[in-house]
Amino acid sequence: MKNLHCMNCGSYDLQRFIDLGDQPNGNHFPTSEIKDQELVFPFAMMICKSCHQVQLEEFPAPEFMFSNHPYVTGVNMPVVDHFDWMAKRTVERFRLPENSLVIDIGCNDGTLLRKFQDHKMRVLGVDPGRLTGELCRNAGTTVCETFWNEATGRALSQLNVRPRLITATAVFYHVQDIHDFIRGLTAVMDDKTIFLTQCVNLKDVIQKCQFDHFYHEHTMIHSIGPLKRLFEEHGMRIIDVEHVDVHGGSFLCYVGLNSNENVTSPTVEKWIRDEEDAGLYNIDAYHEFKRKVETNRDDLQKLLKGLKADGKSVWALGAPLKGSTLLNYCDIGPNLCQKAVEVNKFKIDKLTPGTHIPIEDEALQTEKPDYYLVLSWNFLPFFVEKYKDYLAAGGKFIVPNPHVRVVGEGGVETSV
Repeated sequence: MKNLHCMNCGSYDLQRFIDLGDQPNGNHFPTSEIKDQELVFPFAMMICKSCHQVQLEEFPAPEFMFSNHPYVTGVNMPVVDHFDWMAKRTVERFRLPENSLVIDIGCNDGTLLRKFQDHKMRVLGVDPGRLTGELCRNAGTTVCETFWNEATGRALSQLNVRPRLITATAVFYHVQDIHDFIRGLTAVMDDKTIFLTQCVNLKDVIQKCQFDHFYHEHTMIHSIGPLKRLFEEHGMRIIDVEHVDVHGGSFLCYVGLNSNENVTSPTVEKWIRDEEDAGLYNIDAYHEFKRKVETNRDDLQKLLKGLKADGKSVWALGAPLKGSTLLNYCDIGPNLCQKAVEVNKFKIDKLTPGTHIPIEDEALQTEKPDYYLVLSWNFLPFFVEKYKDYLAAGGKFIVPNPHVRVVGEGGVETSV
């Protein structure tokens, strides 16, 4: 499905700024028996020169990407800890009364909803994923197995469902029709309802060369300026914005109807000024970003080829979706990275998409490599602590951004 006009403002003034080549969907992990049957899709990113919304040029159908989605929130401990903090902070900040209803869009295995239950909230999940939906229900959380859109919102409204809080973490940039998504929100919101979305922060992506945040599921990468325009079109306003470190740099965006009882924080306009100062509304910043991405690709390939020539072993630490983007764009297969180790049962004993690196159970490894290529670099501090004995014994991590670097004990940059 190709974007012919801006997904935000409808303009046809779209400009491609990076092409990552044809790639498979990064969440479809093949087995050795079917690895030659993978589908690949064009993969390029554009910016709208009218509203500055960054978006994918072409993407597969949502049903193909999300119905058997293998990501499981509960196995990512940094995210679990973050959700614990976020639930507590949100309940206290907006003084949510006990038994208020919280809807989580894209609830996955229900981890965030259970954090709200700890604060005596009623909860409801909405998620099309069959694999994670079963995990959610097995844990006792009700989930509607469907996509969020206007039809879903209206159906819940007809059932007199009135949430006090709607959350969408790492979901609001997965949307094919974002206007349809927002119409679903307004169908169930009133002047007390808060919509809280957590999104990867475009400013962090561009400034830290995090090109692997681009993948087919991320139809859009958000910044606050374009979002302000988008919400205003639907009679909504951004109440506040807050930066968080999770996923390499994200923002929490709190949104209400124009009639919402909460006042708009001056932080919103300051955030937009900072985006403008960072060049996010100028195509030149994206051309410079592309140059940095190409440099990182070349540096990573050179490092891995040098380690191979020296007889060193390299394993991938994690097999996240962002890792698929990096491995495919940088042409890293089993010849440069012998295996990937994972904790997610839906990925173990499969192959990385496109590059076909074997994925093994992290808990079953009896040896360690000379180097780990940290594909889940957004959890680097967590891995530095988890693997402190490995690093203290001389093991090393390869981290691909903001520049390619090798880190050792304590996460300190070191030589190869």
